[in-house]
Amino acid sequence: MVEVENLSVRYRGRYALEAISFKLEPSQIVGIIGPNGAGKSTMVKAMLGLIPIASGTVKFCDKPLRLNLSKVAYVPQRANIDWDYPTTVWNVVMMARTVKTGLFRKPSRMSEELAKAALERVGILDLRDRQIGELSGGQQQRVFLARSLAKQADLFIFDEPFTGIDRRTEDIIFEVFEELKVQGKTLLVINHDLGETLNYYDQLLLLNKQLIAFGCRQEVLTATNIQQTYGISLRLVVA
Repeated sequence: MVEVENLSVRYRGRYALEAISFKLEPSQIVGIIGPNGAGKSTMVKAMLGLIPIASGTVKFCDKPLRLNLSKVAYVPQRANIDWDYPTTVWNVVMMARTVKTGLFRKPSRMSEELAKAALERVGILDLRDRQIGELSGGQQQRVFLARSLAKQADLFIFDEPFTGIDRRTEDIIFEVFEELKVQGKTLLVINHDLGETLNYYDQLLLLNKQLIAFGCRQEVLTATNIQQTYGISLRLVVA
């Protein structure tokens, strides 16, 4: 479904990413891990066409991914969102339906039902009229999870969705991930946690400006790979 080939990004003459290649299949949850500055966010932004690439191709369903974004749901880091923007939970979730509806047209009944169902699924329908800046970190993350669900995408990309949230929200996110996987969706998730949560992923992509390893947990989380990526020895929990 997703094919990345020789993807490279350069900043001021230096490689932020160099010759990254991998393929993602449907019905998989893939975790991206690596140290700070490894290029994890850079990679997903380059895949989406949000930043220029130096070389390489990114295809989704045999088309350039940047030309097929109607089938992609992207949730950026919470730190990159303007939470002071005066809008409600409902309006944020309805943004997912803009492409289907059009900028200046009234949302369809179907779009409204999808937004309502998404908010119900993540447990915050009762907050639909609240300003997003009034919410807790976990509630804010659930808003954007609901927005991604309302889009009815095939490829879901999450940039550190577990940062600054409560345990209940974390549980909801992983539950939704599993449901999407069963539906045949593909999920690419940047994760900073190197503990037990890694066991939720079908594949791991270990990155440090270059692709160190890609595969199942046992193949990726070897002492050699961890040493090469982080420069230290780590004991990870691998089921």
